[in-house]
Amino acid sequence: MPPARRLLLLVLVSLTLAIPWTAEAVRWGWLGVRIRDLSEQEMEEISGRHGIREGYGAMIVEVMSDAPAAQSGLKNGDLVVAFGERLVVDTRALQRLVSSAPIGEEVSLTVLRSNEGRRPIAIRVGAMPVSVVAERVAAEFGFTLRSPSRASEGTAGVLSGEPPAVGFVLRGSPAERSGLLPGDVIVEVNDRRLISAQAVSQALVDVPLDQPLRLVVRRGAEPLSLVLPGPSTP
Repeated sequence: MPPARRLLLLVLVSLTLAIPWTAEAVRWGWLGVRIRDLSEQEMEEISGRHGIREGYGAMIVEVMSDAPAAQSGLKNGDLVVAFGERLVVDTRALQRLVSSAPIGEEVSLTVLRSNEGRRPIAIRVGAMPVSVVAERVAAEFGFTLRSPSRASEGTAGVLSGEPPAVGFVLRGSPAERSGLLPGDVIVEVNDRRLISAQAVSQALVDVPLDQPLRLVVRRGAEPLSLVLPGPSTP
């Protein structure tokens, strides 16, 4: 699977939430990890090793530097099975619990760590950065962002100081159905003219998922207007 597609799928798995999106989304709780669900084989192995009736939890695949998770001592490969007194059965359960937790609150995660077994980890919930919220919004509509200067490298992520380009478009997503293509440079979001990656990120934070997303992109030398249907629209 191409790296950009793996990244987008990871974003969708680790960031998607079934809760309303508002302009205050930046104040959602955040740990600073990327997570995934367990495979059936991993469930069976965990059940046998730890005596758990049924394997469950959210696997941490990346701990972001300088984030609350890194400061608490969470590690790649930790399996989160409880958030406070609440069981964590999958990635969506953990994301709901973290997002709704008060900013600054210290909570106890229960994790299973290879060769160490079950252990509690205290962590203070942080505020989700604007860039992460923007990444979530883009993923919900079915695309990733990257700097135009890195388009030839096939790498994800957005550099500051220039409008971002579309890095990948998920098949069957609102982005694909609207005609958005990799390499399109985003210059307007919902009628807001934008000249930097930071401005695009801030504009995406305010986008509700139950309404269309209006984009103006630069494809070659020509501007092109696109309307992406809201992913939460029936």
